[in-house]
Amino acid sequence: MKGKTIIQILLAIVIVVLAWLLYSSIMKPVRFDSEFNTRRDACAVKLKTIRTLEESYKLTYSRYTGDFDTLVNRLLNEDSLLVSQKHYNYDKIPADVDYTEMPEAELIKKGYLEIRREYVNPIAQLREQGKLKYTDKDGGVHEFTDNDLKNLRYLPYPEGTKEEFQLAASQIDKGGFMMPVFECKVDLPTLMSDCDEQLVKNRVAEIEAVSGKYAGWKVGSLTETIVEGNFE
Repeated sequence: MKGKTIIQILLAIVIVVLAWLLYSSIMKPVRFDSEFNTRRDACAVKLKTIRTLEESYKLTYSRYTGDFDTLVNRLLNEDSLLVSQKHYNYDKIPADVDYTEMPEAELIKKGYLEIRREYVNPIAQLREQGKLKYTDKDGGVHEFTDNDLKNLRYLPYPEGTKEEFQLAASQIDKGGFMMPVFECKVDLPTLMSDCDEQLVKNRVAEIEAVSGKYAGWKVGSLTETIVEGNFE
């Protein structure tokens, strides 16, 4: 009886272990897919913001840059973006005149409004336009701080990594015109270096075989004049 009980206990343990192994094998790719999507979304937030900065840099300097230090530091520290600013001459506007209903051309003609070309700080301009905000995974809306912008270069995963996105800029010939281009990207093996190696390899092979696309996340291109991301 004692021996039979021991055998039953051992069988129960084996069943539990086998059930756990089966469950683990089923859940492993499910957890991988969830992690894959989480990391894609985190990269998208950073890559979209890097693109915003690159577009502002191009407006300012008529080209893109392939250097993060140049990109962030110049936009943060220089009043270099030439824009048209509206300046109302309130002392010239009669108290009984509702200037808000007047066409802009008439305001300028009467001297109530001046359009001046001025240099402003690119980052301050982007913040004023609401272009440096992001939504976290819980739905909260935040604005990138100066320090956040300086850390855009670093991958969001693996946690604590100092690996950086690959950033490059160049020019390509389009119908006899040299057009500026840029590209910022990260490949999946780098982004998911702390995940199951075989599952990462399988996902890379799947992407390359099925779509022939880049197995990772990126914005822009060094061969086409596009700034879209492959996650959009």
